Amino acid sequence: IRMLSLTWGRSYTPLSRLLIHRTTTCSLSTLSERRIELEKDLTQLVEHQALQNLKDWLAAKSSSTTSVVNPVASSLPVKPMITSVLSTFLLHYNSRVASACGEGYYTIGPCGEESLSAVALALDNSRDTASLHYRHLGISLMRGWTSRSEGQYDGETLKELLLDRARGYTVSSKDPVTSGNHCCLGGGDLDFLVTSTLASQCPPAVGRALGNSLAHSLPNIPPESLPFNKRSVHYVTIGDGSASNAHFLAAVNLARYAEHRKFKCPVVFGISDNQVSISLPNYGFLGKMLEALGIRKFECDGNDVESVYSATKQAVDYTRKTQKPSLVVYGGLKRRFGHAATDRQAAYLTQEEIRSHVQADNIERAIEWGVSTGSITYSSVLDILTSLESSVQSAFDVASTEPKVTSRDDVMEQANQPGADISRFLPFPQPPTPPTVGTSNGRKDVMRKNMNRVISESLDVYPNMVYVGEDVQHGGYYLVTDKLHKKYPSRVCDFPPDETTLIGAGIGYSQAGLLPVVEIPYAKYLDCGLDMFMESGILNWLTGGSKGTGMVYRLQGFDRGTFGGNFHTHNQLHLPPGIDVVCYSNGEDYVRGFRAAIRHAKEGRVVMLVDCTDLLNKRHLLGKDRGWERAYPED
Repeated sequence: IRMLSLTWGRSYTPLSRLLIHRTTTCSLSTLSERRIELEKDLTQLVEHQALQNLKDWLAAKSSSTTSVVNPVASSLPVKPMITSVLSTFLLHYNSRVASACGEGYYTIGPCGEESLSAVALALDNSRDTASLHYRHLGISLMRGWTSRSEGQYDGETLKELLLDRARGYTVSSKDPVTSGNHCCLGGGDLDFLVTSTLASQCPPAVGRALGNSLAHSLPNIPPESLPFNKRSVHYVTIGDGSASNAHFLAAVNLARYAEHRKFKCPVVFGISDNQVSISLPNYGFLGKMLEALGIRKFECDGNDVESVYSATKQAVDYTRKTQKPSLVVYGGLKRRFGHAATDRQAAYLTQEEIRSHVQADNIERAIEWGVSTGSITYSSVLDILTSLESSVQSAFDVASTEPKVTSRDDVMEQANQPGADISRFLPFPQPPTPPTVGTSNGRKDVMRKNMNRVISESLDVYPNMVYVGEDVQHGGYYLVTDKLHKKYPSRVCDFPPDETTLIGAGIGYSQAGLLPVVEIPYAKYLDCGLDMFMESGILNWLTGGSKGTGMVYRLQGFDRGTFGGNFHTHNQLHLPPGIDVVCYSNGEDYVRGFRAAIRHAKEGRVVMLVDCTDLLNKRHLLGKDRGWERAYPED
């Protein structure tokens, strides 16, 4: 039984009899038909009443307000900004209506944060990346409209955007962001989606910042071949509740570490503060916690369009100029209609608190700002609202009739990129100079020396390949990367011992045009970064196959180990779809497998090579026969 948030006097009333009747006897098949059938009940939605109150307020203002005598100058596009604010609210309202009618499947709401649309204007949308928290629909909408219309803000482009957003809410397979697999913000070439795990978008954002800076510094990589501009800023947002999440804290720690080491890390964190994490108040802790983070902070009133724009612009300009991380806090926000349609606010808020949140005047404040500039009137805003109401409703009607992902084959097709046709790569391209690290041709040797050589060979062949891990610069625990850092000082690099940011950075490196190999020193350590690992596997599926995350994992410490017990050697791996897993027992097979893995990663696949540490230096099969040694294969 679905639950609808009704008038604040009866905050959460189940429409059980109506919905049971609809699901068992109703033959109506379209959203528009169901909307008509449920019209009387839908008018009880608190969002519907808020919409009606907004119309009444605009009508009253239109009849009583004279022209602005002393307009306030603004550099912002006023009418598009107000249109974005209104569209954000209407998209949320219609998502709740669609859900009540059984045709909408995502109801987490952006309401109360519509004025954050101004953030999009503070970014350079032709070069800055964005990864937006699921409540930040206004930013996404304004960013998409600005980019697609090239700043012209035409009506047809807006209608396309509204339809695309409706497709997300109704999980249409035509959704340009996830192809019907989820509901996420994004869709542009410089947009990176958020998977709803609180703050998992943050480590890859730091990875993009670090990776892009590294990619532009490497020789033999044409700048035009890279996806981001050299001066791109990488913007990522969370809610105030997510600021306590380990992904965010780990990402900030890595950004601070980069700043301390004087590495370029142009990332901006945005935090919208509505003082509550679903049901848990933040008790004023956010400000105290952020002070301890130690990165440059900018603050503003999140309900004030100009303030939002100004603070974000200052942060972005600071980060672009200094190449250091920064943070923006959008304060004073109210979450108007609960976290989602199933949120039982009455269980943790008083009726007075619910009422005050619903009656928050953030939209009215944005409209008053627009009118004060002399660019629009209350009457013209009412006309915009009326027109948008029809457009958004029509968008949901269309999107709800479009096909959905219904077959196993559709899902499997999107699980990973097609990969490389290995046959067309044979024989393996030789590096420009013979490798100086590893064994000589024809000589048999232990597995780890052949592994060392193929890594060196691949670094020579692929100028965008990087090898990152923990303690890899000095050669690693088993000398697999011995002397490689000396030959490739900027491409064989250590990270602080945190698998969440190590894997997250690997994802970001891939998105920045690098070809990362991420070493996890022991299989048990993978557990510490498991969420990021899982996300690397599902991102191709989650983007409908549009954005593969080409990367290679090298995981040590499986099967029989040499020491450490369960905390090092670990014999269970939790594997999602979307990751190819291979395990080799000898150096000859490993070389060929590593070459293939790199080629597949170059085509967007995620591959993990799992090593048994007991075999890395093994020489003999029986007695002293040296039967485990292998020659280095040239093909």
